[in-house]
Amino acid sequence: MGRPMQFDADAAVESAMQVFWRNGYAATTPQALTAELGIGKGSLYNTFGSKHSLFVRSLARYSTWRTAFLADNFSRPAPVRRQLREAVVALTGYGEHDRGCLLVNASAELGSTDHTVTDISAGLFAGIEDAFRAAIQRGQRDGELAGAIDAGAQASALLTTVIGTSLLLKARTDQRRVRRTIDATIERL
Repeated sequence: MGRPMQFDADAAVESAMQVFWRNGYAATTPQALTAELGIGKGSLYNTFGSKHSLFVRSLARYSTWRTAFLADNFSRPAPVRRQLREAVVALTGYGEHDRGCLLVNASAELGSTDHTVTDISAGLFAGIEDAFRAAIQRGQRDGELAGAIDAGAQASALLTTVIGTSLLLKARTDQRRVRRTIDATIERL
């Protein structure tokens, strides 16, 4: 009989998410994970099975976290245009960090070869687009946004801005350029 787990697996997934977000999948070694999580290699593999399994759990955690943020952000009474800008800024990390979006990074690194990453990313991206579309439609109903714009097309454009801006931030692009991109996209609504 093995020893009982001496660490919080949920907290370990949260910490691992930060390591993968900072380093990427390939550059994150099991040694880096065990050092950051404060656990032994045996505990890592006994609890999570593999580095890839822990990565997938980290991506799922990130997706849940971002989906909850969007639900909270758009449920508050506030001007829609401001909520959309806040969502784009938060999803990309603009002004906070230069890591971009974890799922954009994972898709860029592994999306063509790892269908699990592709599926999780596609789910979050669809959720982001749906939240944007609903917010735009609310802004149209309230008269804040022009009723003639195609809410679906604008939601897709905002999602593309999130993805592109995330990559710009990851590439350490000048913050003024990134802000211009975000501002121009929001102002076009």
